[in-house]
Amino acid sequence: MSTLTSPLLVRRGVFGAFARGVPLASLLLLGSLACSSGSDGSSDGSGGSGGATSSGSPAGTGGASEGASTTSGAGVTTGTSGSGGQAPTGATTGSGGAGTGTGTSASTTATSTASGGAGGSPDAGFQPCPETGPCKILPLGDSITFGLGFDGGYRVELFHLAQQDDHDVTFTGTQQMNGPAMVDGVPFPRNHEGISGETIQQIANRVPTPALRDMPHIVLLHAGTNDMVSSANGADTRLGALLDELIAEAPDALIVVSSIIPLPFAASSVNTFNAAIPGLVEERASAGAHIIFADQFTGFPTSELGDQVHPNQAGYARMAGVWYEAIEDYLR
Repeated sequence: MSTLTSPLLVRRGVFGAFARGVPLASLLLLGSLACSSGSDGSSDGSGGSGGATSSGSPAGTGGASEGASTTSGAGVTTGTSGSGGQAPTGATTGSGGAGTGTGTSASTTATSTASGGAGGSPDAGFQPCPETGPCKILPLGDSITFGLGFDGGYRVELFHLAQQDDHDVTFTGTQQMNGPAMVDGVPFPRNHEGISGETIQQIANRVPTPALRDMPHIVLLHAGTNDMVSSANGADTRLGALLDELIAEAPDALIVVSSIIPLPFAASSVNTFNAAIPGLVEERASAGAHIIFADQFTGFPTSELGDQVHPNQAGYARMAGVWYEAIEDYLR
């Protein structure tokens, strides 16, 4: 589903702004205002200037596309058009993660440096999911977690992957506006904690409440895209503080933190930010925290960005594959 024709965007009045060529930053400001009143559905990348127009090209001041350096872990895709995504300096893990039913897959040449890595156990014998009843998964982040551009985002394919392998899972969170009613003939759990336009600090402000009100067994964190536009400096420090808060407030949960997907008009900032994340995870895993890294960046092609910010259906399926690879061994 194209972001431009999303009923959510039409309801929020953002579609008309895209059609008029309003810079992405202006739309993101709308997203921040909507979030403050409890509404969802505005574009990701809060603050800053410049961004993607309705045609997906950079527009506005400060929105010029930057050439990302391709230093390691170039993605290889099959079944899709377009080139593989660029890997940031020091990119880690080669999880890729094919999305079932989308005809897409990815592989990389990068190697893992973070403790555990995607799908690896941070410590022997750790099991966050209960023996009986569903394993509660908290999707935590911004509009990419919400699923702007495809109803339900990565959560639809992630639920499908778990269902086909007979894993009992559900999603938690205070947001319930996004996602299909049924997946694979069973009710789809529509809860999540993805708030459009939110920065790392704004996400942190929701921890522990209301985000952890229904205590999850697994947390999937994709955060920082909006910081790349509004204030990239210090984003890694803010992410580290958010991780510490999650670890302290949900000590028995598995925290899965990912690199962020490509943001073409802020490629340099994304590369710098992503390169720091494995070290943040390694430091906390070494101290005994139940935390692992999942690489959502490496191998992600820009052809799977519906509006140069949010994934299209194939991109969300790719994200689901990476998440699933990271958590599958923990599911019952």
